[in-house]
Amino acid sequence: MKFPQAIPVRELAQRFDLSIIGDADLVATGINEIRKVEAGDITFSDVKKYFKKSIQSAATVILLNEPAECPPGKVLLIGDDPFAVYNQLILEHRPLHYKSEAIHKSALIHPSAIIEPGVVIGPHVRIGQYSHIMANVVIEEYSIIGDHVTIQPGSIIGSDAFYYKRGAEGHQKWRSGGRGIIEDRVEIGALNTINKGVSGDTVIGEGSKFDCQVHIGHGAVIGKHCLIAAQVAVGGKSIIGDRCVLYGQVGVVHTITIGPDTTVLAKSCVTRSIEGGKTYNGTPVVEATLRNRQILALRKLPELLRRWKG
Repeated sequence: MKFPQAIPVRELAQRFDLSIIGDADLVATGINEIRKVEAGDITFSDVKKYFKKSIQSAATVILLNEPAECPPGKVLLIGDDPFAVYNQLILEHRPLHYKSEAIHKSALIHPSAIIEPGVVIGPHVRIGQYSHIMANVVIEEYSIIGDHVTIQPGSIIGSDAFYYKRGAEGHQKWRSGGRGIIEDRVEIGALNTINKGVSGDTVIGEGSKFDCQVHIGHGAVIGKHCLIAAQVAVGGKSIIGDRCVLYGQVGVVHTITIGPDTTVLAKSCVTRSIEGGKTYNGTPVVEATLRNRQILALRKLPELLRRWKG
């Protein structure tokens, strides 16, 4: 998430009673979780074993709960509760909105778009030309819907990230400050749920087609011209390359990458990053040709055991 105006580090330190290590003249231009950060962003860590990863990330401003060595070109802000500072900044730039009208007055909808009855559109949503939003779709705040997009009944775009910070008092919800972005010529089936990112974007690439009852987790990126069949679930922050095909009930765990031009056969589970240009099968997935040989070997196992015992 980018700020509308850069925030000086000194201002952050003074406001939240934080000590400064490093270049106090820097400014923050955005805020993001560790896997999505860019130069100028704020990120945080409150677990010492992850300090190094946070400091060595692309982030410019790192919120920590203990002092650490700061590399050139960055600044560390030290306080008791980095998460609270991080979450407060998200809340201020993405304040909670409670719906009191079907289509928020700040939404920008192209005159050629078709919006059927029962559609709910939140604040700061943008919908492009010739898109067709069918009955009872919900498009949440800051979502961007491109041109020639079709979204079938009951789907939800930009629902909150399923993301919690675990602590002594239970699970504390992060404010979702990211967006759901549906690029041009995408087709979304009925009853899909596409979460917004925690502070980055969830992106469905141009020309991709989704069947019904697909779930896309927070911050995931689906490439261009992908085919996603019914009941597929993609975990948060995973990346699916261009022109991939995921058959029915495929599961993809969080924070992995599937290379372009990959096919994953039905009921498979992708538990690690996999190369593109191949067909995979099974749980956990292996190349389909290997899985077929394994199944054939298993079928022959009883006969081989009988021979061995004989």
